[in-house]
Amino acid sequence: SEIRNERKTKVGKVVTTNGKTIVVAVVDTESHPLYKKSVKKTVKFKAHDENNEAHVGDTVSIMETRPLSKDKCWRLVEILERAK
Repeated sequence: SEIRNERKTKVGKVVTTNGKTIVVAVVDTESHPLYKKSVKKTVKFKAHDENNEAHVGDTVSIMETRPLSKDKCWRLVEILERAK
């Protein structure tokens, strides 16, 4: 059962909510290959929120899981910070 702990986790902001699905935007900064300037890269992940706890603007932690639908394979782990 060591492999079970190898699941990826990401931290991001909730962009939209719809039923039990939340869309989390994860911002990553990477260096431009030629100009070496920091470039923000945003990737959106659909995550499963069983109890509809998360709201737009919350900072949340999500974890990889089995595919729950066509393009949803993440689940909400915890809400790190509520929207103000």
